[in-house]
Amino acid sequence: MIDLAVGFGLLLAIEGIAYALFPNTMRRMIVRVLAEPNDRVRQFGLVTAVIGVGIVWLVRS
Repeated sequence: MIDLAVGFGLLLAIEGIAYALFPNTMRRMIVRVLAEPNDRVRQFGLVTAVIGVGIVWLVRS
């Protein structure tokens, strides 16, 4: 459970840094994501989740 909290904290820190350093780019990215169909966003989320789990698995083993 501690690892989950640490991972969530890192996610928030990295995302916060991106918004702080590149606010205009992040706004444009949000607009582009909103324009994409739901299926494409869902597929991207699934692929990203699988890659994330793979990275954690490789680091932990």
